[in-house]
Order: sequence, then C-alpha cells, then structure tokens
Amino acid sequence: MDEKQQIRAVTRSVEDQILSLRGQRVILDSVLAGLYGVPVKVLNQSVRRNSDRFPTDFMFQLDEEETALLRSQIVTLDAGRGRHTKFRPLAFTEQGVAMLSGVLRSDRAVMVNIEIMRTFVRLRRMLSENADLARRLEEMERTYDAKFKVVFDAIRGLMTPASRPGKPIGFV
Repeated sequence: MDEKQQIRAVTRSVEDQILSLRGQRVILDSVLAGLYGVPVKVLNQSVRRNSDRFPTDFMFQLDEEETALLRSQIVTLDAGRGRHTKFRPLAFTEQGVAMLSGVLRSDRAVMVNIEIMRTFVRLRRMLSENADLARRLEEMERTYDAKFKVVFDAIRGLMTPASRPGKPIGFV
C-alpha cells in the first residue's frame, strides 16, 4: 500500500474524530498530530510560532471544563510519568486545519489536509441533505392527513442517529 492509500485509510476514521465544541466542528491537536505523523508537541510549536495565522475562529484551546469532560471519557488512565498531556488540547476548525497545510510543509501534511477537507465537505453535505429532507418531510406532513403520522414519525426516527447504549459499570 503506497502512502496515499495509507493516508486515505487513516482519514476514513476522521469522521469519528470530529467533535462538536462551542457550536463548531473541530479536530483535536492529538488527532491531527497522529495523522500528520508528528508529535503533538511539534504540531503545537509550529502553531504557536505562526499564531497570527490562527485566529480564534480557526483554532482555540479547550477550557478546563471541556478538558475535564474529554478526560472523563477515558475511564482509566495509565500510570507513569509523561503518559498524559499536561496542557489543555487545541481544537482546530475546518479553516484551522486548512491553515495547517501552510505551517506544516511536508508532502504528507498536504495529502492529509486534502483528505480532511474532503471529510469536512462530506459532513457538511450530509447535514444539509438531512436538513433539506427534514424540511420536505414537514411540508408533506402538513399536506397529508393524520393517517400518515406514523409513517412520518418512523422516517424521523431513521433520520436521527441512534445512541449507542453503554456497557453497565460495576458488578452484575
């Protein structure tokens, strides 16, 4: 498998790594560093050296509450010095990720950025199609009588993402 195929395979999971924070879709610095094949420290140093390229709508640092929520997702932490970050993570919006291609100038960074941009575009398209479908569904519901209410409710149920039930914690 060549490098382009490897990058595409890795970025397929990018959709799962895109978070919604402060009303924006973002990717954390640790995820991006892994995709670019550089340590998080190197990525963050490059960003800080070029801080004028990253206004707050391109990148922001998580506050303490957001960081605590993120850490609470990890049930157990590995013991040992240097195993976990001491600093609050940086979150990059779509524009921030695009700006990273100018800061990180490797061929890999350019290819990864292209794939991430495609992922953001796919997500945006899916969201707009879903919103358009919901609007059309409401229009149809207004025009047809109550007999079809069950059908419309079923369609709405299919449009909303299913929540994954968590495993029970503790002794059974």
